[in-house]
Amino acid sequence: MEQLNVALAVVGGLVLVVGLLSSPLDRSWLSAPLFAFLFGVALGPHGLNVLDPMAWGDGKQMLEQTARLTLGISLMGIALRLPPSYPFVHWRSLLVLLAAGMPAMFLISSLLTHWVMGWPLLMALLVGGAICATDPVVASSIVTGGVAKENLPESFRHLLSSESGANDGLAYPLVLLPVLLLTLPAGDAWFDWFVTIWLWEVGGGILIGVALGWATGRALQWSEERGYLDQPSFLSITLALTLLVLGLGELLGTNSILGVFAAGLAFDQEVGGKERSEEDNVQEAVNILLTMPIFVLFGLIAPWAEWRALGPQGVLLALLILLLRRLPAILLLKPWLPAMRDLPITLIMGWFGPIGVSALYYATFISSRTGYDLAWTVGTLIVVASMLAHGMTAAPLAYRYGRWRRGKG
Repeated sequence: MEQLNVALAVVGGLVLVVGLLSSPLDRSWLSAPLFAFLFGVALGPHGLNVLDPMAWGDGKQMLEQTARLTLGISLMGIALRLPPSYPFVHWRSLLVLLAAGMPAMFLISSLLTHWVMGWPLLMALLVGGAICATDPVVASSIVTGGVAKENLPESFRHLLSSESGANDGLAYPLVLLPVLLLTLPAGDAWFDWFVTIWLWEVGGGILIGVALGWATGRALQWSEERGYLDQPSFLSITLALTLLVLGLGELLGTNSILGVFAAGLAFDQEVGGKERSEEDNVQEAVNILLTMPIFVLFGLIAPWAEWRALGPQGVLLALLILLLRRLPAILLLKPWLPAMRDLPITLIMGWFGPIGVSALYYATFISSRTGYDLAWTVGTLIVVASMLAHGMTAAPLAYRYGRWRRGKG
C-alpha cells in the first residue's frame, strides 16, 4: 500500500509540475516525455530506489497494458484534434505515407538491425516491426503547443498527427508477420497473416470502431436534443468511448488500437468535436495526465544491463535508425505529398518520426508472444534515443523554420 501511495504522489506531482511549467518545457530541449522518463529513472532501482516495480508483478506486462491504454487515449485525442474532413480530403497523402512510407521504414529498420547486430533476418524483422510506427504520444508533444503553432505549417502538423494516429494500428500486421513465421509453419503463418490478421483483426477493428464511434455520436446528439444530459461533458463521452472500443475490440479479437482511432474519426463526423474548443483543451489536459505515467513506468523498469550488453553496436544502431529509418523514404515520397511544399519542411517531416509508446507496446507484445527479448532490448534503447534526439531538436528546428519562412515571406 505504501508503494501505491508513493506512486500516486509521484504521478500527481509530476503532472502538476508539467502543467505549471508547460510553456518553458515546450520551448526547451527537455520534452515532457523525457522529463517523465528521467523522473522514473531517478526514483527507480537504478536511482534513489524509492519505487520498485518488480515488487508489483510482471513489469513488462504492466508496461504493455499501460501502453495500450495510453495509446488509446492519445489516438482519440488526435482524431478529435484533426479537422473532421481532413482524412477524406487528404486521403492520398495518408495512403502514400501508410502504404509506402511505413513498410519502407519497417524494412530499413530491419535491414539496419540485421547488418549492425548480425542477427538472423527474422529476428531483425521483430525489431523493425516494433519501431516502424510514428508514435502519436511523442508526436503530439511536437505538433501541439505554442512553439509548433507559431512556427510550423498547419498542413505539416495535421499530416504528422494523422499519420501517427493511423500507423500505430496498421503497424500491427508488420509486427505479427515475423511473430507468425517464428511460431508457426510457413504455410499456416502466411494464411493467418492474410486472413486472420488483415481481414478480421485489422478490417474488423476498423468496422467496429466506426460503428461504435458513429453510434455514440448519434446517441449524444439524440440525448442533447431531448435535454437528457444534465451536465454535458464531451470529455467523459470520449473517454468512455475509448475504453469501450479498447475492451470490446480485445474481447472480439480485433485490433483495438486502430479501432479507437477509427471510432474517434467517426464520432467527430457526427458531433464536430473540433468545434468544442473548451472541451478540446480539457481533452489535451487529460492526455497529459494519462500519458505521463507510461514514461515514469518505463524509467522505473528500463533494462540498463541489457543495453550495456549491446555495446557500441547498440549505440550505432540507434543512431543509424534515427538518421535513416524515415528521412530517405520521406524525400523519395515528397512529390506525392502536397503538404511538403518546400525542402526545409520536408527535412523536418523526415526527421520528426518519433519512436515512443507504440514501440514500448509492440516490444512488450513481441516479448510476451515469442519469448525473445531482442525487440524489447533494442526497441527500448531506440525509444530513449528518440526521446533525446527529437525532444532536444523539436523547439530549435521549429524556431529555425519559422524564422526562415518569415524571412522568405
